[in-house]
Amino acid sequence: MSEIRTLHFLLSRLERISADSSVAYRASGVRGSMLRMVEKLEAGRPVSGQDVKRMVEKAYHLLEKAAREKIK
Repeated sequence: MSEIRTLHFLLSRLERISADSSVAYRASGVRGSMLRMVEKLEAGRPVSGQDVKRMVEKAYHLLEKAAREKIK
């Protein structure tokens, strides 16, 4: 259950990345993958813990990169 909460949190943050950001295109792709993952989890279908971890790491990496861009 906490996986779903974490994924929803990250989805909402990825959604807020500016379209002008250099990571916007990648963030959009990661969001799509995360949405599919959330749908599977909410439907009770199995999702690899490794896949969830990898997706969370990608999302945090993109958010960090977008934040660094914004600071410049």
